[in-house]
Amino acid sequence: MLFCSERFLLFFTIVFALYWALRWHTARIYLLLAASFYFYASWNRWLALIIGVSTTIDYFVARGMDATDRPARRKLLLSVTVIANLSLLCYFKYANFFLHSLEEALRAAGSTASLPVLSVILPIGISFYTFEAINYAVDVYRRHVRAERNLAHFMLFITFFPHLVAGPIVRARDFLPQIRQRKHWDWARMQLGAQFFLMGLFKKLAIADRMAMFADPVFANPEQYRTSAVWLAVLAYALQIYCDFSGYTDMALGTAHLLGFKLARNFNMPYAAANVSEFWHRWHISLSSWLRDYLFIPLGGSRGTAWQTNRNLLITMTLGGLWHGASWTFVAWGVLHGLLLVGHRYFRDFCRSRPGLEQALQSPPGTAARVALTFFTVCMAWVFFRATTFTAAATVFRHLFAAHQGLALPMHKESLLVLATVVLICHLVGLAGLWRKWSVRVPAPLLGMSYALLLTVTLVLAPDAGKAFIYFQF
Repeated sequence: MLFCSERFLLFFTIVFALYWALRWHTARIYLLLAASFYFYASWNRWLALIIGVSTTIDYFVARGMDATDRPARRKLLLSVTVIANLSLLCYFKYANFFLHSLEEALRAAGSTASLPVLSVILPIGISFYTFEAINYAVDVYRRHVRAERNLAHFMLFITFFPHLVAGPIVRARDFLPQIRQRKHWDWARMQLGAQFFLMGLFKKLAIADRMAMFADPVFANPEQYRTSAVWLAVLAYALQIYCDFSGYTDMALGTAHLLGFKLARNFNMPYAAANVSEFWHRWHISLSSWLRDYLFIPLGGSRGTAWQTNRNLLITMTLGGLWHGASWTFVAWGVLHGLLLVGHRYFRDFCRSRPGLEQALQSPPGTAARVALTFFTVCMAWVFFRATTFTAAATVFRHLFAAHQGLALPMHKESLLVLATVVLICHLVGLAGLWRKWSVRVPAPLLGMSYALLLTVTLVLAPDAGKAFIYFQF
């Protein structure tokens, strides 16, 4: 049930109408809980049962952890819930990956062993809701939050349908208080929710799905395309993954606002970042902050020596890459970003002892150069993220940096460049803060007409065959 589908529109219209028609707060909670399970069961009802059972276990384990002051028992209960959630994640998402990797390693050593392939259906969004369950358990263990006493509230925290399948990753201390708070109709909030949803719809249908029409054929057979086509395909994929994922997040934030809830911001114009560290403060913010708080800092963070800090960064980003998908290309993508973060730390320290260089880099031309270099580096890393094998990634890089003849793009490149310009202009408008100034000064009728025009453009530019959100596979 995609956010940009007619089926979801009908589903949400019914939920929205019933939700605001009900006057009892508890009834609204159970309505949202039932709607969330129906939403997830529309993908697979047995997987909905699994998330219901695992969430119930997490609830009772956290209650037991909160009820005791004995450190050993609290650690045991924390270990139980973390291991259970990671085991669930590993079985569904990584079992066949590890079996296949082991088989290849045995064959490389001369063995002829053949390992079985498990018939496993990957639950949609399992990486997101297992991370939410883990951060809740750890926060209860650390006494940052009290264990939730109401099972329905806790289950809604995990299964709330706007963020269930592709985030943002929600923290219990941010969301559980909102569940307990009675909601009141607010026209300003309804308008904000509609704006978020429309913006996300435009990103997904008008940009991301059209960029897929440029990127997919080239990445499927990179050896057939000329160098210029491969460069444009890499640019198209960079735009596709950003607009696809941030578009989903915008629609999730919009639907949540329409129901009186606030989800965390997950993107902040990441392609305007001036270095790779800043990029990770702007890209998938809920994941990067989760990795920082529940992996990087527990490993020691930056409290030790430079070597220890670099080691912790590499471990964190490698596991972050593996989180994205059961493939060694995702691991390579994570390792590459870890090395870029380590390199940035050394370069930052190098510049601090050279005031002239630091001043030049902080100047407008220097900042523009740093943004361009960061964007280029991130695009090169996306090749590993998009390619299904290292052979395909190597072919893409060969065609990028050595002239090759071949096919041109299957579509006119002018539309790609126009949409890339639109994304650039939107970034510049956002960085300058112009939208906040303009939106409050534009007359309501003109603002409404502009939203109607945006919706029309979205529907006109949307390809005939829509695509599922990229992050659904994670």
